[in-house]
Amino acid sequence: MKNKESIKITLESFDHLVLNKAMNEIIGTVRRTGAGIKGPIPLPTKIQKFCVIRGPHVDKDSREQFEIRSSKRLLIISPTAQTVDALMKLNLSAGVNIKIAINGSGGAKN
Repeated sequence: MKNKESIKITLESFDHLVLNKAMNEIIGTVRRTGAGIKGPIPLPTKIQKFCVIRGPHVDKDSREQFEIRSSKRLLIISPTAQTVDALMKLNLSAGVNIKIAINGSGGAKN
């Protein structure tokens, strides 16, 4: 039975252009090291809407609406030893939240 290990990287940002730039940097690093890659997989955009009354005392019917959009992307990597080292040295731009999960199927045998 093969020992399959994968790294799941989830990137989240309010600015989709910064998110795409960070995603391209990670993809370029992974491809240079010769690892397998699936993605980028776009995840649903989370939209938070806020409704605020314009005047502090009167005119309750006059309101302003704001929204915050949070874009997400998912990468699944089949790493090599060089991939992990290269990803540790990678500097990404500010404003991108990164979550990394390592999945390994080592352990129990039948």
